[in-house]
Amino acid sequence: MSASTSSLAALTLGAIGVVYGDIGTSVLYAVKEVFGSGHVPFTPDNVYGILSIFFWTLTTIVSVKYVVLVLRADNHGEGGLVAMLALASQSVKDKPELRRWLLGIGIFGTCLFYGDGVITPAISVLSAVEGLEVVSPAFKQYVIPLTLVILFGLFALQKHGTAGIGKFFGPITLVWFATIAVLGLVQIAGQPTILWALSPHHALRFMWAQPGTTFVILGAVVLCVTGAEALYADMGHFGKRPIRLAWFSVVMPSLTINYFGQGALLLQNPAAVKNPFYLMAPDWALLPMVGLATMATVIASQALISGAFSVSKQVIQLGYLPRLQVLHTSVKDTGQIYMPFVNWGLFVAIVLAVVMFRSSSNLAAAYGIAVTLDMLITTVLTFFVVRYGWGYPLALCFGATGFFFVVDLAFFSSNLMKLIDGGWFPLLIGGAIFTLMMTWHEGRGLLNTALRSDALDLKSFLDAVFVSPPVRVEGTAVFLTAEPGIVPNALMHNLKHNKVLHQHNLFVTVRNHETPWIGMNKRVEIESLGHDCWQVIVHYGFKNDPDLPRALEQLKGRGCELETMTTSYFLSRDIVIPTLGSGMVAWREKLFSQMHHNASAAAEFLNLPSNAVVELGSKIEI
Repeated sequence: MSASTSSLAALTLGAIGVVYGDIGTSVLYAVKEVFGSGHVPFTPDNVYGILSIFFWTLTTIVSVKYVVLVLRADNHGEGGLVAMLALASQSVKDKPELRRWLLGIGIFGTCLFYGDGVITPAISVLSAVEGLEVVSPAFKQYVIPLTLVILFGLFALQKHGTAGIGKFFGPITLVWFATIAVLGLVQIAGQPTILWALSPHHALRFMWAQPGTTFVILGAVVLCVTGAEALYADMGHFGKRPIRLAWFSVVMPSLTINYFGQGALLLQNPAAVKNPFYLMAPDWALLPMVGLATMATVIASQALISGAFSVSKQVIQLGYLPRLQVLHTSVKDTGQIYMPFVNWGLFVAIVLAVVMFRSSSNLAAAYGIAVTLDMLITTVLTFFVVRYGWGYPLALCFGATGFFFVVDLAFFSSNLMKLIDGGWFPLLIGGAIFTLMMTWHEGRGLLNTALRSDALDLKSFLDAVFVSPPVRVEGTAVFLTAEPGIVPNALMHNLKHNKVLHQHNLFVTVRNHETPWIGMNKRVEIESLGHDCWQVIVHYGFKNDPDLPRALEQLKGRGCELETMTTSYFLSRDIVIPTLGSGMVAWREKLFSQMHHNASAAAEFLNLPSNAVVELGSKIEI
């Protein structure tokens, strides 16, 4: 086996474990929710119709929309809603008003990801543990406590990283797909006519005969494609080819066989509708199946938790969230990170979801709105990328995305009917996070405006200072400033209180861009200001890890040499004072002030050596 073939096999196995864990565990509850809803009369024709709808939903949304179309929209090899948002934003950068609207829509879609991130682990693990009720009704009282214990263990492990156990994700999930395929094949062998449901005419006949019912049950049918967004989000980790290969060779065949097996079981035994997945298994295999399903759902939840860390870090660097503590859990893989605040915030929300809804069926009522709205937003952003980024004709763009827009809109509209039954929960979470993000983004704009209005021009200030220069001391001072060309508060305070200036002075501005990666060769810009002073701009993409000392090493040979032992970093610790007048409403200004106060220190975020940092405070009114 060649190295490239071996690498492709390893990446494909990894994709099976990480990318498809969520959609792979949908077999636990999707069919049960459609037939258990009470909206579909139990007849053989309806079983064929529903299974046909399942198959063609998987084909349309996952195979065609995501695997064929959306995976093409890579942002320098990266995928996900943040990468798509950056692509769409860059595509319309000459249309500022449209760009502003797209940024708002895209950020709202990112916020919905957190709502989905709460429901997915809750419904997945709960539906797996509910298999114990099939083993014996006496186990029912233990389902919720056991679910909470498993979830607590999962979140407690996050700080140690997944490098050690991550290598088992692919093999375990592969065993899961093989097992659900075997369970389905056994049932299909007893009722092979169920395979006629592959024909789209069964789906079309069902929709034609029962349009109202079809619309209502779309809210449950969508459960079979939850997790489809992960195909695009994880493109940067595995690449397009392994993701596509895993889908068409393993995942889609296994899901189809299992869904059709559940249909075959229902044709033979309609009473199995209470839990068709577990009732496919023989009695002796029930407990092992509960164990395997629990492992599969934990892996699916792990992928989503890791995704939440990654998205949070990207959003922080795009300027929509304050700095949060980011810990690296692997010395080899920089993408392996742990964010304590995000981790335990998610856990608390998931516990609330489990305790409030108490069963996977009740959670299914809350599931779907966030997912389908995210899918709709992805389709909208894709249109602008295809039209303005790739420059395709308008008719082709409407043709490529219009069909998916109608499909996504139908699923979203159906899920709106769940709003009162629980759909409000993920929307509430997404709405709350959207409020925080927009408050932070607008507050930072007001803060920068206030800083600029009071600021002095750096070049003019230095020229004035060096008319009668202060005492120069050995070493290098690095002053961080939000905007290049203005005097940082830290310099003013240093001159006022210490009455000295270092031999070398760097005025550094860190800029984050709507690009995933910026290479070291484009990391640093430098401009001499005279008097051994330099203006430096450091550039990062939203997936780069900020490391300012390492970036400043790029200055060697460019007229400015930094010695680690004699370099000090001067930071302004601004205290924000909300005031009446222009700007945001009072409660949002107070919220921004609190977020600014609680933000992780810039020194930690930029990886500055703790023994070389000097913070000087100042008050700023917004």
